Amino acid sequence: MSTVVAPAPLKLARGRTPIVLIAIGCVIALIAFGPRSTLGQFLSPLSFDRGWGREAFSLAIAIQNLLWGAAQPFAGAVADRFGPMRVLCFGAILYATGLAWMAQATTLVELNLSAGVLIGFGLAGCSFPMVIGALGKLVPENWRGFAFGAGTAAGSFGQFLYSPLAAALIHAFSWQTTLLVFAGTILLVLPLSLALATPQSASAVAAARPQSSRQALIEAFGHGSYVLLVLGFFTCGFQLAFVTVHLPSYLVDRGLGADAGAWTIGLIGLFNIIGSLSAGWLSGRMPKRYLLSIIYFGRAVAIVGLITLPQSTVAVLVFGAVTGLFWLSTVPPTSSLVALMFGTRWLAMLFGFAFFSHQVGGFLGVWLGGWAFEVTGSYDVVWWLSVFFGVASALINLPIVEKPVTRLEVAR
Repeated sequence: MSTVVAPAPLKLARGRTPIVLIAIGCVIALIAFGPRSTLGQFLSPLSFDRGWGREAFSLAIAIQNLLWGAAQPFAGAVADRFGPMRVLCFGAILYATGLAWMAQATTLVELNLSAGVLIGFGLAGCSFPMVIGALGKLVPENWRGFAFGAGTAAGSFGQFLYSPLAAALIHAFSWQTTLLVFAGTILLVLPLSLALATPQSASAVAAARPQSSRQALIEAFGHGSYVLLVLGFFTCGFQLAFVTVHLPSYLVDRGLGADAGAWTIGLIGLFNIIGSLSAGWLSGRMPKRYLLSIIYFGRAVAIVGLITLPQSTVAVLVFGAVTGLFWLSTVPPTSSLVALMFGTRWLAMLFGFAFFSHQVGGFLGVWLGGWAFEVTGSYDVVWWLSVFFGVASALINLPIVEKPVTRLEVAR
């Protein structure tokens, strides 16, 4: 068998040029990822006001990560079949409701349902994986690498903007008011999602492609390179979720002020704009598996530096800058590899399953961080686990074969 060139790209409405679509997708990714990236700053004030330990908050965010990942393939499959607009709107409503309820939560059950369940499912519907899936279909192939990098960078820019904003709002008002403000900003996704609606001709294009979602899953999970890619993505989630939630408290424990954590998380987001755009550009110019290996190994080295060198504000900010270059830079080469191997027909779903692995890692990173601190009074064991997983993923990605699957028809 040999691969066959796919049908022509979807015909877009007048005015919906690739650059316009990418710009609007970037704004959605910024708005959706911003509040989520600040949740670590709510750990201490929320736990203190409610009289809960860090493990309670960590469990809620761990549930969020797990459900976000578990729901992502299904949200992607719905978007692949019916278009992303409805999924984006529904996700935004769930996300905003979860943030607003989290501000009022007075029991652990309410915290788990709001911060865990609602925000987790909401993120699956309106965060950057959904934006990347939509852009992968809507923009021409020669724009995809840039689109994936820009969409990821926009999420990082949201992290940069929202992190100091959260610190300022919490200080000036309260953590409850800050969550309500963020809930309001999420609703801006509703009108913006109209621009990413799938053209009417898309249904006809989809009908011409015989592969079902079930066949796509069997093909993907029978493909060794996809399995390696999914396994390696676990590390990305483990490291990101642990650092996002626990780094601010870790720095306070080490004698630095609360602002140090906020600015470090913000700096990670700022430098990942450079990292994500560079990764998107490099994805079309060097083997993607090598790029992923470099990113995972670079993260491991940065973490070793953080936990072994003398702690100071300068050292922490340097860690933020270096880590930022590798932060979400895994997303452009990972999503590009999925599109390269299997085409874009089920891109949102297949990237969603890779993202589920990412979020299983996120669940363990957040929960183990809280558990380890409660049991040992230290985060050391989880930091060293992050180093181990980084090196392991650097090795796991090396055998990946970068070429399309062989079948009668691939939607490229």
